[in-house]
Amino acid sequence: MSALLEVDGVVKTFPVRGGSVRAVDDVSLSVAPGETLGVVGESGSGKSTIARLVVRLLEPSHGAIRIDGDDISHLSRRALRTMRRRVQIVFQDPYASLDPRMTVRAIVAEPLLIAGRSRDVSSRVPDVLSLVGLGREHERRYPHELSGGQRQRVGIARALVSEPELLVLDEPVTALDGSIQAQILNLLAQLQIELGLAYLFIAHDLAVVRHLAHRVAVMHLGRVVETARTDVLFAKPLHPYTQALLSASPVPDPAAERARRRIVLTGEVPDAVTPPSGCHFRTRCSKARDECAAAPGPELVDRGHGHPVACLYPGAPETEDW
Repeated sequence: MSALLEVDGVVKTFPVRGGSVRAVDDVSLSVAPGETLGVVGESGSGKSTIARLVVRLLEPSHGAIRIDGDDISHLSRRALRTMRRRVQIVFQDPYASLDPRMTVRAIVAEPLLIAGRSRDVSSRVPDVLSLVGLGREHERRYPHELSGGQRQRVGIARALVSEPELLVLDEPVTALDGSIQAQILNLLAQLQIELGLAYLFIAHDLAVVRHLAHRVAVMHLGRVVETARTDVLFAKPLHPYTQALLSASPVPDPAAERARRRIVLTGEVPDAVTPPSGCHFRTRCSKARDECAAAPGPELVDRGHGHPVACLYPGAPETEDW
């Protein structure tokens, strides 16, 4: 199946005092129609920058981003408007991303009005609100009159109203309570089945990714260090950074949680302005050798273990009890 989204060798550099930061460093990803790709990593890994690049809130410094084979990296304003009907984003904070002066009806209708589809508002807005579990009684309400979960449902409805093919979900449940998180994740899974949507799902919570994603890409300091099918990644993580992330993620079984051996990272967190040469993770890695410092760093390739990993010494962790 051909890819709906292709991120090909993308670099995004931001100027900072004393130099520049490569927030995204030669990243390549793909998402097929109807598929969910989870992108995980610590804060500062570049995953939210990827989200903003894909919806063209940011322009890449180098590389290409393609939707159905068409490069969207440098579009005219008119072409960009057309692209955004196909690709929409749901932000992390549902309160900050909604205009407090607008009603729910106005918020959801806004993409239709921008696209010149005012005739569709009266039918499309109630339909899409119903899809996300909200009724007509919510149309006249303002964001401050809604719960956190309801606000995020409005954000999802706004993204869906223009009938996109791809949703970029930038940590969409992080700001919600646990039980509400589960409701929103179940809603997203249901919508994907009903509408045939593709998701680029940004998260730092591995349990969330495991629930929703078909494949996972792990990012560290702007680079993808491992990518695999979700079941394979959780059963057989190869990169030491992936293993550390999984080790830090709690499991629901208390007995198994107590019995697990932890991977404790040592050393300083690398400075994004002056990252270590070669593998950026080597200063915190127990497997690091002299050759790990060689530029430009290990490539993301399958080294005979079944899926791509950017590590010269990939291998099973000390325990597979995740």
